[in-house]
Amino acid sequence: MSKKEKSPMKKYTLKDLRKDFPTEEACLEWLKDRRYPDGIYCKNCEEVTPHYLVVSRKSFSCQNCGHHVHPTAGTIFHKSSTPLTIWFEVVFRMAQTRMGISAKQIERETGVTYKTAWRMCKLVRQQLEEDKDPFDSDDTVEVDESYFGGVKKGGKRGRGSENKTAVIGLVERGGRVVTEVIPNVKKATLQPIVEENVEKGATVYTDELRSYNGLAEAGYNHAKVLHAHEIYVIGDIHTNTIEGFWGNVKPGITGVYRHVSPAYWQSYLNEYAFRYNHRNDVTPMFVFFLSQMSRKSAHLL
Repeated sequence: MSKKEKSPMKKYTLKDLRKDFPTEEACLEWLKDRRYPDGIYCKNCEEVTPHYLVVSRKSFSCQNCGHHVHPTAGTIFHKSSTPLTIWFEVVFRMAQTRMGISAKQIERETGVTYKTAWRMCKLVRQQLEEDKDPFDSDDTVEVDESYFGGVKKGGKRGRGSENKTAVIGLVERGGRVVTEVIPNVKKATLQPIVEENVEKGATVYTDELRSYNGLAEAGYNHAKVLHAHEIYVIGDIHTNTIEGFWGNVKPGITGVYRHVSPAYWQSYLNEYAFRYNHRNDVTPMFVFFLSQMSRKSAHLL
């Protein structure tokens, strides 16, 4: 994804949602058009044929032979007893907030059970993982690790604390962010992640953690910010961008979700990264979210 200049994102309101997707039929038609933009290829007829909607089966039937195609197949909507209109509303509400929305609030606003709301939010979040093309060799990339979760007895935070989940973030100045849950912050863990996500020759800014010491030898223009000496900016050398991203994620996690199991940290990070990466697009965030939901879900295959 290339760098984008800031532009106002088009507003998409609850009124727009109700107008565009008032019924199951409207939701199914959207899914069909999204997944089969060139028409539905009938395996029996061996050609693209006209299909008509069969609402009771959430499918489209070939006009020639009657073969059924389910546009929800393989997606998070497949075999769900929850109406698509509610699914689309949940996607809308998750897309509208910058800090996230809890399953409890989804339960209150849509009328589904808490168990259903939690599962829906989990599945939506899992679909927000995007392909990670490496940052270009002429990019400036900030790299920083952070910690989420419980605090060690005695109140110790940050590096060395227990019961916390370590994550690494890489952000392109003016561009996108990539996050990954990591087992530790050792050099053998961090440097391969940088090399996988950043092309050699790029400028990389980090703090003074020793785990980053091999980046210059690996082919990067590496400079450090000496946070331990209370030096946070030296000209263009700083990690303020990635720290600003963490500054948005942490209040959202603690204020909205309260507690997150380590098994789900990556999907929560993907949600925040997805919003960040599309923050300057003109297309409404809901449209981006919904487009991700139309993809086949690897978690359900």
